[in-house]
Amino acid sequence: MTLEPVFGFVERLWKAEFMRFAAIGTAAFVVDSAVLYAALALGLGLYWGRAVSYLVAATFTWYGNRRITFATHARGARAVTAEWIRFLLANLVGGAVNYTTYAMLVSLLPLVRAYPVLGVAAGSIAGLGVNFTLSKLLVFRASRSAD
Repeated sequence: MTLEPVFGFVERLWKAEFMRFAAIGTAAFVVDSAVLYAALALGLGLYWGRAVSYLVAATFTWYGNRRITFATHARGARAVTAEWIRFLLANLVGGAVNYTTYAMLVSLLPLVRAYPVLGVAAGSIAGLGVNFTLSKLLVFRASRSAD
């Protein structure tokens, strides 16, 4: 007996979750960009505006992944705030990659400075794999006894 069927199933499941995670991330990109431009209109600037837009987008992403990507993973309703905090903490690494990519591009490229949505897109792509892995392993584990 080989374990090939088991590994194949796990690989398909992982890919399906990744695709859902990426789709929610794409929607979060729209939220992130809209909030950034609203923050810019309010005078928060390219860096503080991006910090605010990232927090809003991360919250949107957590909720979407909780309801769609990892919806089958058991969790208690009372653990919502703790899970949101775990999500934000687990995604700090991906968030740092995201923000650093954005900040570097905004500061170095006049095109991105004029159209910061390009930096948001690049940052989102740069942090995607890190955020998926940490979310799957640390936040939305299939079985948790803490809830």
